Amino acid sequence: MKFVNVLYGNQKHLGLLQSDDSVFLLSELGILARDMNDLICNFSKFSESLDKLDPRTQKSHKIPQEHFLAPIEEPLQDVICLGINFLDHAKESAKFKGQTLGERKFPVYFSKRVNCATAPYAEIPLHAEITSQLDYECELAVILGKEAYKIRANEAKDYIFGYTILNDISARDLQAKHQQFYRAKSLEGSTIMGPCIISRDEIAYPPKLNLKSYVNGELRQDSSTEYFIFDIGYVLEELSAGMRLKAGTIISMGTPSGVGMGFNPPRFLKDGDRVQCEIENIGYICNTISKFL
Repeated sequence: MKFVNVLYGNQKHLGLLQSDDSVFLLSELGILARDMNDLICNFSKFSESLDKLDPRTQKSHKIPQEHFLAPIEEPLQDVICLGINFLDHAKESAKFKGQTLGERKFPVYFSKRVNCATAPYAEIPLHAEITSQLDYECELAVILGKEAYKIRANEAKDYIFGYTILNDISARDLQAKHQQFYRAKSLEGSTIMGPCIISRDEIAYPPKLNLKSYVNGELRQDSSTEYFIFDIGYVLEELSAGMRLKAGTIISMGTPSGVGMGFNPPRFLKDGDRVQCEIENIGYICNTISKFL
């Protein structure tokens, strides 16, 4: 299933995205979850109604792209992100910083403040008054379906609700200035998610999905989630060893090479640029940079 959050009749609705891009509204199935967090955290209560869905008899709706919202607009906690989780990105990052690439013995974790996640086809603020090095990062995000605490890597699949696309917009100059990620990754509008959350049963585990990004139609990133340095099982075991990862937790698994800072000279985002991130089986998100937001 592909769960979406859309505007229909000037109201927010959860829905199921179909192969023809139409949407079944969950409210018309008698599923009255308040939002995606409520659906995820109480999924056992709603699953029976979903199992009874008959696409042949249920009415679906055509929803314009501009009415798609981020599947989870207000995460229950900060998004957990992995930095440098592809070897090729580790190399380009070290080169940009003028550093020597060392052995990747441990993951790099950081959090990303998200007041409201940006819709999959909305505009993104340029934030030109505080940064001149806005960059894109196409990533696979994992959403947990139940609390994970002291679990093993081989149990990880059982804790996953689904997956979505996340564009981890980053201000590289702020990252360098503060010598850490938090502010540079937490500017308003810098977390774009969508267009859906695909349920874990739709994706073979561990996921080996093609991942690409484009800027103004030019292919920039082209890799696969099979090249994670630290895979999902490793990450969930390590994080849950010392902290409770609650249902609804979002973990973004890092980006491959091809980001703007990796070019010589760097190619950072500017007003009017159109950034598209796509991941196999999930879909794509596409956003335009605007200096007027």
